[in-house]
Amino acid sequence: MKKNIGLLIVVLLVAVMIGTYVKQQIDKDREIEKTSLGKEIDERKIGLSNGDTPPDFTLTSLDGKNVTLSELRGKKVVLNFWATWCPPCKAEMPHMQNYYEQYAKKDNVEIIAVNLTSEERDVTADAKIDSVMTFRDSFDLTFPILLDQDPKNSIGIAYQILTIPTTYFIDSNGYIQRAIKGPMNVEMLKKYVDALD
Repeated sequence: MKKNIGLLIVVLLVAVMIGTYVKQQIDKDREIEKTSLGKEIDERKIGLSNGDTPPDFTLTSLDGKNVTLSELRGKKVVLNFWATWCPPCKAEMPHMQNYYEQYAKKDNVEIIAVNLTSEERDVTADAKIDSVMTFRDSFDLTFPILLDQDPKNSIGIAYQILTIPTTYFIDSNGYIQRAIKGPMNVEMLKKYVDALD
């Protein structure tokens, strides 16, 4: 009788061990390794169409600060390209300043005005920057003015700037939602910014 009980205990222990081992193997087979887990695919491309990620850049402002477009993600961005000699740009700038003062903070918007400095009509680089500073001061502009001083106009080319002003509206996720060629007033700016997510 003692022999049978001992044998029964041994058989039960072996059965428990085999059951535990089999369960561990089944669980291991069902487990997906972290390295092989699926990753979200963002198929948006870098480009200038609605829904594209705009080409990234870092430019220096008139105040000497470096501004990188991609670092503004989380804010809506009004990206404006202009020059001091451009009459429509002169007409638009007071409207941009009025919008900036009245709505930018509340709407979580950053206006970035990229001066196509290499396209300015002054002869020397210093004279070009002086013209931009004079323009800024004459219009009392307080939003960041960035200088595209590359003689090859690489940022202007990357953004296909053929007409100025040209403005891109970028949502808080960093995607282009609209591009406008020509000047805008405060109402247009407000309308297009409100349409961004």
